Amino acid sequence: MRKKLGVNFLIAFILLNVWIPPLSIQAAESINTVDVDEFVTNYLKKNGLPGASIVVVKDGKLKYEKGYGHNSNEKPLTANSKMRLASGSKPFTAFAVLQLVDEGKIQLDDHVVKHLPEVKLDDPRWEEVTIRQLLSQTSGLPDPIIVAPANTLKAGVERLFDWKLQSQPGEKYAYSNANYWVLAYLVEKISGIGFEDYLTQEVFSPLGMNDSLTAVNSGDSVSGLPKGYVTAYGTAIPWTELEQMLMGAGGVVTTASDMGKWLSMHTNEGKNEVGELLLSKELLEEYYSSQPGSEKYGLGWSLSSPNVKPARISHSGSVSTYQTQQDIVPSSGYAVAVLLNSFTPTLEHAYEISSGIIQLTEGNEPEMKAPVPKIIDLSLALITSIYLVFGIRGILRSKKWTDHRKNHSAWRFYLRLIPQLVPILCIGWLFFIVPTLENNSSTTIDAFGLYPAAMILLAIIFINGLVLTILRVYYRIR
Repeated sequence: MRKKLGVNFLIAFILLNVWIPPLSIQAAESINTVDVDEFVTNYLKKNGLPGASIVVVKDGKLKYEKGYGHNSNEKPLTANSKMRLASGSKPFTAFAVLQLVDEGKIQLDDHVVKHLPEVKLDDPRWEEVTIRQLLSQTSGLPDPIIVAPANTLKAGVERLFDWKLQSQPGEKYAYSNANYWVLAYLVEKISGIGFEDYLTQEVFSPLGMNDSLTAVNSGDSVSGLPKGYVTAYGTAIPWTELEQMLMGAGGVVTTASDMGKWLSMHTNEGKNEVGELLLSKELLEEYYSSQPGSEKYGLGWSLSSPNVKPARISHSGSVSTYQTQQDIVPSSGYAVAVLLNSFTPTLEHAYEISSGIIQLTEGNEPEMKAPVPKIIDLSLALITSIYLVFGIRGILRSKKWTDHRKNHSAWRFYLRLIPQLVPILCIGWLFFIVPTLENNSSTTIDAFGLYPAAMILLAIIFINGLVLTILRVYYRIR
């Protein structure tokens, strides 16, 4: 009996050594946080970004979270620092809609007008639009840059009354924030409570996302949320957020730590940390799958193109002072969120940082690209300087220029002013007329914040041209 027991013990010992991988292999499967810190720190420094907070999860478990740099109050960023999620809010809105589908209160292929007859467009095709098409960005709704302000979801969707669809419903993908205004309003109508209350009760609280909320407007003041930054010439400038109604499409304010809980659920079959299922497996699969009319968008998630390795389920987001990225990598079970307290118009830094961290999870060296936005801005600075020098030279020589043409007829003289007048009119329209269109809440200062380096160049061209034209006309009349 003892001999048989000894043999069994020896066999068991051998099997355990065969099936359990060595410690070195197990360690290779874990992300090296030192490498993450080095990569993120170097990236921020190289690109002149003020700060970032990141979180990494795997198979429903937190692996790493950290903040880097500082906010506009000069306080260090942490994983608990609040950030605007911007369009990264759309997966939350879609999740809320799918929960209502899960409960049998609505169906994905219901026509929107069945549940929201009060939402009308100046287009008979609106009657054909389904909830699925809103979620997958295939409804045909346009996405105009300038819209009237609104302070409630109801007021937000009422702005659609004179809109027309830009394509047949379900025909093709066309990204539009309006799809998600309507979906958030749908959640309010079906659930019977405010959209912000629904997210808090049914999504944030079950996940333990206690520092998360959703605001109506992107510029709403939120306790504990300082100003973000705009970037220019390789540095960052604190700036006031552009005011726009984004509830449902981009209103979530959250932290990297809370995003870790959100992504943990997505890498744990829809379950929170206590094992509670927040969405059925069937709807989760639909959530992440391409839809009719769109191969690159699911029901609230962007799907990576075939040339992106490893494949990922993602959503980016940006407002005028914040930028974010969240990525789920099904092949490895990893998920990453990157929240930046700055906005750069010429590159999605949050995407680049997230991609670098994903490469580290794959055991690869992340690529550190050239600081393209800094190079572009410095090139614009050079062009701005050239325009400034030649503009001043032209202003100083304006009397001489006019004297040389004193014998020209009036029509011939004023015809020569057209090269200065065209940019004056175009840039003046951008700076002073566009902010007043549709009674929108933007200002000339907001326009500068969208792309400071380019706007400063345009301002110099405008001022030079205006002063030069006035002086030439003055000397002509005198």
